[in-house]
Amino acid sequence: MIMFTDEKLLNLLIQYNPWWKGIPISEKNAPSQHRLAYYEAEKILLHKDLRRFVVLSGARRVGKTTIMYQLISSLLEKGVSVRNIVYLSFDNPILKLGGFDGVLRAYENAYGTEGEVYFFFDEVQYAENWEVWIKTLYDSRPNLRLVVTGSASPTLEKGSADSGVGRWSVLKIPTLSFYEYCNLLQISSRPELPVGIRPTQLYKMNKGDLSELMGKLSPLQQHFNRYLTVGGFPELALSSDDVFSQRMLREDVVDKVIKRDVLTLFNVRNPLQLEKVFLYLCMKSSNIINITTMCKELDDMNKSTLTSYIQFLKEANLIYISDPIRVDGKGILKGRSKIYVADAAIRNAVLMLEDVITDPDELGIMVETAVYKHIAAFYYATNAQVGYYRRVKGNEKEVDVVVELPFGRILCEVKYRENTHIKETDAIIEITNDEKAKVQTSLIITKRAEDYGITSHNTRIPVVRIPAPAFLYLLGNAEKEGYTAKM
Repeated sequence: MIMFTDEKLLNLLIQYNPWWKGIPISEKNAPSQHRLAYYEAEKILLHKDLRRFVVLSGARRVGKTTIMYQLISSLLEKGVSVRNIVYLSFDNPILKLGGFDGVLRAYENAYGTEGEVYFFFDEVQYAENWEVWIKTLYDSRPNLRLVVTGSASPTLEKGSADSGVGRWSVLKIPTLSFYEYCNLLQISSRPELPVGIRPTQLYKMNKGDLSELMGKLSPLQQHFNRYLTVGGFPELALSSDDVFSQRMLREDVVDKVIKRDVLTLFNVRNPLQLEKVFLYLCMKSSNIINITTMCKELDDMNKSTLTSYIQFLKEANLIYISDPIRVDGKGILKGRSKIYVADAAIRNAVLMLEDVITDPDELGIMVETAVYKHIAAFYYATNAQVGYYRRVKGNEKEVDVVVELPFGRILCEVKYRENTHIKETDAIIEITNDEKAKVQTSLIITKRAEDYGITSHNTRIPVVRIPAPAFLYLLGNAEKEGYTAKM
């Protein structure tokens, strides 16, 4: 390890921590609007009885560093001594070479601190043996609280499994939900909602109350298309230049992850192959992937290599993998996964699609992607499995999203089109009627604001139609109220 003098490292610390010199954190770095993940991170960081470090994992530009600065700002407002709060970004080459030991030595030699000390380490995966050092910090310094971030989850989650059990909690930060998007932009038409409204319980509402609720939510329709095209990246969502935002999304989020993060962390030898795989998955987003077919279409790529690349892209937070779930006990597509790009706007930026809003097929892909992402993110911290159902035999009937819970299942079918007629023989109707399937809720996600309510089918439990913006907003509101695992 290359050694730097304490003075050199201390000067770097001072640059990273302007509050040591009485300079406040800017509104740009710590905006007043908080993501929902901020509150969960704060709860873990400041818990009085259970001491846990916090690991924030997520794609570039989703706001992990912003959450850090907001936590720092909150600590300063609570009166924590300025030098008891230390922020560092291990993306810096000096810190990469100086290592945890050198930084800690320089800090402790310069300042004698008392009470709780709070460390914030950004992009920690670039530090050598980070998980070992953090384990040492946890075990040897009981007065230390720590938050770290990383843009690639494999090293973070592997480190958590190997060294972090009982020491730190991993919070996966997805792109903005539609609910968070509306709050971030302070959209004036956001409705005041009654406490306890959950999309899975809408079938219990009488027609009048449901109509009133949908009426409150209908103005959000006009903001939904921009959310789909710009995406859930806070800085880009706030920009007034949507075309430039898409370019930044392509350069900052996609190119840097593939050409830098993934290559570095996974030792990928052929970056061009990896780019081709991601481009292919963007083109096939929301489809079931046949690995054998995909290998042939990618110039006879080695199957093992392709499987590894898909896993790398998942762990770099660029895609979701939806696996088949057995619902009716009949044949399913074993081992064939659906692939979703992590945010619909990423796909638009990579493929440089134009006029996607006027293309019904493209719009359907974007909405199904958004629905899957919201549900997967909602249940991420639980034991629930989120996948899909498709029967092999017969007409290969399918349900887009299936949530497997201990007490039963939730079915969700995306019908984002003008005509949402559902037949008695459609999979969602047949499975809802099957007692063995243990379906608790069945939802059909629709397009038009007026397309809502219980369907006319005589099913074991009612099947409910709900417009996509209303469903996603209600799901985000439920998450805000703390109904995790209670969609």
